[in-house]
Amino acid sequence: MSQMVDLLKSFPITDGGSSESRLKGVRFFKSTQPIPRRPVVYDPGICIVAQGHKIGYQGEQVFQYDANNYLVISVTMPFECETFASPEDPLLGLYIDIDMAQLHELIGRLGLQPEIGNGSEKGLPRGIGPAVLDEDMADATHRLLKCLQSETESQILGPGLAREILYRALCGTQAPVLYSLAVHSGTFSQVAHALKVMQSDYAAKLDVEQLASMARMSTSAFHRAFKEITSDSPMQYLKKVRLTKAKNLMVQENIKAYIAADKVGYESSSQFSREFKRYFGQSPADMMRELRAA
Repeated sequence: MSQMVDLLKSFPITDGGSSESRLKGVRFFKSTQPIPRRPVVYDPGICIVAQGHKIGYQGEQVFQYDANNYLVISVTMPFECETFASPEDPLLGLYIDIDMAQLHELIGRLGLQPEIGNGSEKGLPRGIGPAVLDEDMADATHRLLKCLQSETESQILGPGLAREILYRALCGTQAPVLYSLAVHSGTFSQVAHALKVMQSDYAAKLDVEQLASMARMSTSAFHRAFKEITSDSPMQYLKKVRLTKAKNLMVQENIKAYIAADKVGYESSSQFSREFKRYFGQSPADMMRELRAA
């Protein structure tokens, strides 16, 4: 693991954020300061931490991802996260987007059984969860980081190494989560379709009945399955997506709060401000003042 840390330290990574690598779909992240528990949204991917650790909170589920455990995210997932880091031992890691074409191909080659993604007596797999970072996964990650130091090797060797990491994840304990992302039948896949709609059409007037219809499920079955996968009700999930999108508009594009609220589907700016403060712990105005002062 120390070799991975040394390699990550050689890359120019924005402190407190993420930086693109030479290979599309692979990003580095770094933090030299602890970050208190706060809402985050992760897109489908594999998060590998080489140093420091994070604790995730999703409903009643609490999980740690660190140098011994990577995180697999199969659907866009709002949850809360706490970061443990210091200037002496900064958080360092990388995030690899899941390539759906590669995932389908690997699952076909592995011959995984359809039942793995359709739920069982244990219920549906959650959309996010940790897996043990074994020797094979660590070796593949080390080789990927090493090749990313070179532009040529990044383009020639990088795609194959990212594919190997996805394969290693399919050999781990989160294989059901990844399989569920790829299958085109079964309850998880039906809910995942609704999740994609909510991600792309978050500003539209969506309700549970519409979403259940899109998922080809009864309203009660959809609501139950949705909460089992995400730990949120459909409307809670949609609210978190809208608030996160609005925050990104305000921070990244310097858009005023009431305009951001309208763009993400809020009809009342006062309701937006109340829900924003409840979710992020500060009002839109306080957040923008804090950013300007930084």
